[in-house]
Amino acid sequence: MENRPIRVLQVFTILNMGGAETNLMNYFRHLDTRKLQFDFLVHREEEGHFEKEIIAGGSKIYRLPPVHPFSLGTYKKAVDDFFREHAGSYDIVHGHLSELGVYIYEAAMKYGVPVRIAHAHNSRMDWDIKAPFRLWWKHRMRKSVNGFFSCGEASSIWLFGARNARKAFIMPNSVEVDRYAPDPGTAAGYREQLGISTPFSFLHIGRFATQKNHRFLVAVFAEIVKVLPEARLFLVGEGELKAEIMAQVQALQLQDNILFLGKRNDVNALMQACDYFLFPSLFEGFSVAFVEAQASGMYSFISDGIPGESVLLKENVMVLSLKETAAAWAGRITERLRSGYARDATAGQKIKAAGYDVHDNTDKLYDAYRRLLNA
Repeated sequence: MENRPIRVLQVFTILNMGGAETNLMNYFRHLDTRKLQFDFLVHREEEGHFEKEIIAGGSKIYRLPPVHPFSLGTYKKAVDDFFREHAGSYDIVHGHLSELGVYIYEAAMKYGVPVRIAHAHNSRMDWDIKAPFRLWWKHRMRKSVNGFFSCGEASSIWLFGARNARKAFIMPNSVEVDRYAPDPGTAAGYREQLGISTPFSFLHIGRFATQKNHRFLVAVFAEIVKVLPEARLFLVGEGELKAEIMAQVQALQLQDNILFLGKRNDVNALMQACDYFLFPSLFEGFSVAFVEAQASGMYSFISDGIPGESVLLKENVMVLSLKETAAAWAGRITERLRSGYARDATAGQKIKAAGYDVHDNTDKLYDAYRRLLNA
């Protein structure tokens, strides 16, 4: 292996703009392909947001059917067939499916892939139809995994258990810090483009899913607008609950205050334009969007569902309890807004010093892979 790169198969559901995918793509863009090469295995037929970039970068993308409790036989056969054919091409399988990756890891072990990594990206799960299966898969998965990766301590404990969590490599959810440096020209241009003429503009980044707590987010903002009618909220993302949230906004007659921006490739510029980051998630692992917001110097209002370890700049963050009402949140937020704030121009350097710049972390990832292969 000294004379060839380590070959890693990265496994996702779909290569869209979620936090795990965005984080991995930050690393992908900075790989030394003489040392490390990625291919991808996904579970959707439709093309994901990052696929063209991945193909242009020289990597392959393979497809499997979705994981579903009521079609496991079909899925397991597809997984087995894939690894029977391709296992010899990879040194490492790196799964980003949480416990849903159990059959990936078992097939990879069966066909001789030396290292099988499970990567924890969340600190809990949604309680949906898959929940009982997922709890069982979570425990079963640990028998076929020999590499434990995580975005943080809380996620490690949830997915791997306390004993295995101690073995986990913390792969920081890293960003290109320099892209978030204050740029008055960009900020002014985007504020004009977005029609922002108020110092009370808020940004939220996240897919429209239960975890992100959009219904509560809109309820909080409705209370803020009662006090600050000129306030604006920009929602970035897509997802299965978007239509429901759009209907909520209409019912509250907040169409002029809350704008839906869809998927965006210019989050760094949007963070320059907006004043505050509002993030009331029910739970997170170690949110990439929140790291980006902190790197940009924005002031953030977040829920206590977000692990404390992801608060990197405490002076720029207010943590609010999910047990509080929307009106209570709005009261705390508007009180803070009245005192004003100057964007933290040194935030990026602080994030770098804390260890979350991707330029510094790509070599650390390579070293972690090498250690597992040499174990």
